Formats: sequence, C-alpha cells, structure tokens
Amino acid sequence: MSRYVYLVRHGEQQDAEHGLPDGPLSGRGQRQARAIAERLSGVPFASVHTSPLQRAVETATQMTDRMPSMEPQLSSLLMDCIPSGPSPAMPHAFESFFGGITEEEIAAGEAQMADATAEWLSPSRDDRHDLLITHNFVIAWFVREVLDAPSWRWMGLNQANCGLTILRVRTAKPPVLVVHNDLGHLPVELRTGLPVEQPF
Repeated sequence: MSRYVYLVRHGEQQDAEHGLPDGPLSGRGQRQARAIAERLSGVPFASVHTSPLQRAVETATQMTDRMPSMEPQLSSLLMDCIPSGPSPAMPHAFESFFGGITEEEIAAGEAQMADATAEWLSPSRDDRHDLLITHNFVIAWFVREVLDAPSWRWMGLNQANCGLTILRVRTAKPPVLVVHNDLGHLPVELRTGLPVEQPF
C-alpha cells in the first residue's frame, strides 16, 4: 500500500515584491490556483490541509471550490518556517541567509518540521492521497527528508507558485520523490516564485 503526499506551494501573493510577510493572492496567483486545481481534480484525496497564512488559505479555497467534496483543514505544521539552522557541512554561500534569523526561530522550525514529517510521511494501511498547501521552505524540507539528504540541503530546493511535488510513502521501503516542482499545468506567464529567471 502507498500513501501519496501532494505538496503545492501557495499562489503568487499580491505585492510580494514589497516584502510583506503575508497577504492575499494576486490575480495571477488566483489563476495559478485554479490551474493546479484542474490538474488535480481527478485525484481521490482523503484530506486537504493548508497553512493558516492568508496566501495559502486563499490557494486552498480556490482549489477546493473545484473539489466540492473536500474541505481544507488548517494546520500550523504547514506554516512558513526555517526548517534548520547552519551546520559545519553547509556551504559558506548560504551563511548570509541566517543573518537576521534567531535561534528561537530555528528551534521552532525544527520542532515543527519534525512533527510535520512524522504526520505525513508515515505509511498508510490503504492507498491514500493527501494534499498539503504550504510554503517553499516546508516543501523543500519534505523533499530533503525523503532523499535523506544533509540537514542544510533544503536550501536551494525551490518551488514555483502552485508547482506540484509528489511523494510516495511505502510500508516496507523508503519513501520516494515521484515529482518535484512540476509546472506542466501552468502556462509560461503563470510560472512565478523561483529566485532566478528560468529557461522554461
């Protein structure tokens, strides 16, 4: 039996370039959410969970409007966070990222992600599909966890707005990364959220 975990980053946030910590979706973000909803409309989801931040909740609402049998559930385990702190093995290029981040924020993020992976990367007795609408760093941590990569390796694993990542959790074998940051449902003009321009 397999458990499939579908990880979707929220749609583009309105005025995200101004550094606001949270806010509503932009018009483009709403279109992104509708596109990923259409992509996933045939999946028999057992549950839909979303980060409680506004940009994620609005993405979940846009999606479940097209999946009328599903009601998104808020989960603090999917909040935006810093999943781990610097380590000796981490490349020096990443050190500046942690300049304004406190030890308390790091400890909270580590505890949150330990609980999140325990919750959704545990095997299921039956075939099961779970949808999680969350944030870039959270998805990167899930991918790092499945690949059993070093703790710092979530850094540099980027997800576009409403990109799709799918994990498969099995009972007797290690979990696998099925798809990472798939953008096939998004036309080029809706592909946003990556740190640098990509040659799509």
